[in-house]
Amino acid sequence: MAGIEQRSIGIVMNGVTGRMGYRQHLLRSILALREQGGLRLADGAVLLPEPILVGRSEAKLASIAKDHGIDRWTTDLDEALALPDTEIYFDAQVTSARADAIKKAIAAGKHIYTEKPTAEDTEGALELARLARDAGVKAGVVQDKLFLPGLRKLKRLVDGGFFGQILSVRGEFGYWVFEGDWQEAQRPSWNYRAEDGGGIIVDMFCHWRYVLEEIFAGVRTVQCQGATHIPQRVDEAGRAYAATADDAAYGIFELEGGVIAQVNSSWTTRVFRDELVEFQVDGTEGSAVAGLRRCRVQHRSMTPKPVWNPDLPAGEDFRAQWQEVPDNEQFDNGFKVQWELFLKHVVSGEEFPWDFLAGARGVQLAELGLQAWREGRRLDVPDLKL
Repeated sequence: MAGIEQRSIGIVMNGVTGRMGYRQHLLRSILALREQGGLRLADGAVLLPEPILVGRSEAKLASIAKDHGIDRWTTDLDEALALPDTEIYFDAQVTSARADAIKKAIAAGKHIYTEKPTAEDTEGALELARLARDAGVKAGVVQDKLFLPGLRKLKRLVDGGFFGQILSVRGEFGYWVFEGDWQEAQRPSWNYRAEDGGGIIVDMFCHWRYVLEEIFAGVRTVQCQGATHIPQRVDEAGRAYAATADDAAYGIFELEGGVIAQVNSSWTTRVFRDELVEFQVDGTEGSAVAGLRRCRVQHRSMTPKPVWNPDLPAGEDFRAQWQEVPDNEQFDNGFKVQWELFLKHVVSGEEFPWDFLAGARGVQLAELGLQAWREGRRLDVPDLKL
């Protein structure tokens, strides 16, 4: 790019041999940014990310590096953090390994961008936030669902006052994860072992915290019923193991303003929806159903008056009574969009609100969800402060 200043930024990417680390963060975010020629900054310069791959498997790292023309990789995190041209540490490891690696990166003076949960408990997540603050490094947590086209359209409706008074939110997330015997599982086996940081409450309540708070209102209380519906699964080596973590969770959340949110999360359900996650929002002036990409609405003025009669077949096509919300903008990969925002935050100081304290709030809701399940009661969700 003649006449355009080009800057490089080294990113230590730990956990890229895993599903999310490889597909969403390396392939569809960092390498996609490189393929488009870099990230244009406000001053006109172009930022080119330079990944350094880190993981436990030398063979997997070597294969990924070869496939994508990446020069630098290592199984030694300390070696990668010691490289003078690296500014950012990214973590997509298993949850149980994350906090210690982030502490090393903070001590090395690196800015941190990480998957969630940031730690195994709330105090551990707050400790990371304090360490990053005291070290003066910038920190960000992946909040990918905020950048999904369907939820961005939903947020547009909320901000525009479409719903009037919002009454309730109902979310359905999940799909059938095969047990691993006669068909290979789509998720790694550690997800189903509590001792390795697995469990759908730990995984998904971190998401529901920021989705509910960013689009609707703060979470004030939580009730949760968890379950381990499938007690035995088969791992990647073909060995049967006991599933010690929850594979389904049924949560009820009271939001500020009296909004009631119900969110079901399950790896043991077969999909009879248009998308893998859908949220229905009902308000006094209208309703909406939003998924990963689509969002449909029914305004008060266009709401039919159905009559319940179990003796006759339904004569209405209820889905046809809803209208599609238009895109009205171009939607890029949500992980890539958030990477762009974090990179601009690091090099240009642009705003990035999803810091380690935001990550700790997600961990807190997961921890309270597990406690509510154990104790069989509704729990308050107190404010978190550093």
